[in-house]
Amino acid sequence: MARKVFFSFHFANDYWRTQQVRNMNSLEGNPICTANAWEEVKKKGDEAIEAWITKEMAGRSCVIVLVGSQTAERKWVRREIQKAWTDNRGVLGIRINGLLDSSGSTSTAGENPFDRFTIGDKKMSAFAPLKTPTGADSKAKYANIAANMENWIEEAIKARADAAK
Repeated sequence: MARKVFFSFHFANDYWRTQQVRNMNSLEGNPICTANAWEEVKKKGDEAIEAWITKEMAGRSCVIVLVGSQTAERKWVRREIQKAWTDNRGVLGIRINGLLDSSGSTSTAGENPFDRFTIGDKKMSAFAPLKTPTGADSKAKYANIAANMENWIEEAIKARADAAK
């Protein structure tokens, strides 16, 4: 049975790349939020965004942060990571900078967003895995993500449970 996951990402920069991952058939992700729908939520302010995050994360066992060049800098991505950890969900990062965007370009690798959080005396990155897909090109990296995502999710869920001990 496919895990239910919540995807966190920098909407403006990485939407095209994230859709490639979100459309993989190995899991059940949160419903796709279009640019128009996201703008409607944002217009209503921070409380509405918090409520949207809470609603969309409900029933999800893992939050997958799709990491592009500026993901770690995004306020709402950081909030989603924090909420996922606090709610005892698995937290997994997957670098997507090697996937092509709508113009056929790749991007630079961004900072590990889990380095911005501290759990006890360690960075969250000691507990939350950040995966860098292997392959010589975008198609190979996509295939690597597709082949490994289910295992990565299970690893992240186990890592979160182990960190709680």
